[in-house]
Amino acid sequence: MSGRRLPFGVYLLAFSLFAMGSAEFLLAGVLPAVADDLRIGLPAAGALISAFAIGVVVGGPPFAILTLRWPRRTTLVTTQAVFAASVAAGLLTDDYAVLLVSRFVCGLAYAGYWAVAAVTAIGLVTPDRTARASGVVVSGLSLAMIAGGPAGALISYYTGWRGGFWGVVALTAVGAIMTVLAMPATRAGQEPSARRELRTMRRPQLWVVYAITILSTAAYMVSFNYLAAFLTDVTGIPGVWVPAVLALFGVGAFVGLSIGGRIADRRPFHALLIGAVGILAASVLLAVLARHPLAVVPLVALLGVAGFILNPAIYGRVFTIAAAAPTLAGATTVSAFQLGIGMVPALAGPAFGAGAGVTSVAWIGAGLAVLLVPVILLDRSLSRRSGTAPSEEVAAVGALD
Repeated sequence: MSGRRLPFGVYLLAFSLFAMGSAEFLLAGVLPAVADDLRIGLPAAGALISAFAIGVVVGGPPFAILTLRWPRRTTLVTTQAVFAASVAAGLLTDDYAVLLVSRFVCGLAYAGYWAVAAVTAIGLVTPDRTARASGVVVSGLSLAMIAGGPAGALISYYTGWRGGFWGVVALTAVGAIMTVLAMPATRAGQEPSARRELRTMRRPQLWVVYAITILSTAAYMVSFNYLAAFLTDVTGIPGVWVPAVLALFGVGAFVGLSIGGRIADRRPFHALLIGAVGILAASVLLAVLARHPLAVVPLVALLGVAGFILNPAIYGRVFTIAAAAPTLAGATTVSAFQLGIGMVPALAGPAFGAGAGVTSVAWIGAGLAVLLVPVILLDRSLSRRSGTAPSEEVAAVGALD
């Protein structure tokens, strides 16, 4: 584990998350085809996305406890196998109910894999590189957003909507086989204990970090989720260019993860505050400059950078606070991310219902970023008292104070 290069196992975890995460972004691109093929309405087809999200939210923590005493490599391969089998089961039927259940099970397996992958990654590196390793693993998700979902949608365009998902099954199977062959075994620092895991979850500081996770995710996703309408209806960008601009967000996310992963181990609160201020600035500028394409396009990329700078620091904070019992804490982090995404319709819906235009989502994101800053400062204050902040961060904060 010496040198600057991370172990191969960390990149293998990122690849597997890319394979599985592509299924989440692919479905949005083929919803009309799914609706036509199954003879259901778009709202019913959209429920397939919700089923996956619900599986992620409710499944991660219980799955973490259930598999706590399993070897991590066994858990990784099992969740990959369940995920691939569930996707395949949904593809082999024309029954909407079966497809809905298969999406829910996919969400359960996805949450279980993500939580254990994060814990496995930090077990493969030295303590001073945990945030960077977590950032690389999460980068698999941004790559799924940039390439996996669009590529799967392109395959489905030529083969029918099931074609892209069969690609997901194949890639997930490859990831599982490589995990068996190449992933080194990692062990927890202490004997796994469900009681200790649950006791760790009582720490208020951990829930402050979850609040940061939910607020920050909602702050950038509220703009991203309505970006297509924003670009075409307000900015006036032709629809043919919208996928390219959306991909820029993913590129920015990848850059943000790379930057955040390199600074979050030593100065996590700097990374969190930079991300929050970046989301605030990008959101305000998007709202103010909404009708200027030359400004909006780079701002979309900046929003991706700012939003994902926070992610390695969030994981670093969670695993610092819950060092003795990281599995359940990591699984709950995944659920917190999904809750942040799930908040978006609840935040944007009332604004639209009141007659606000689509530009309002950028102002909502800015407001959430403003709320995010004091929560980060609260986490910093609690960390200084409890001694869970890196020494370099404490020294830097002391100099600022």
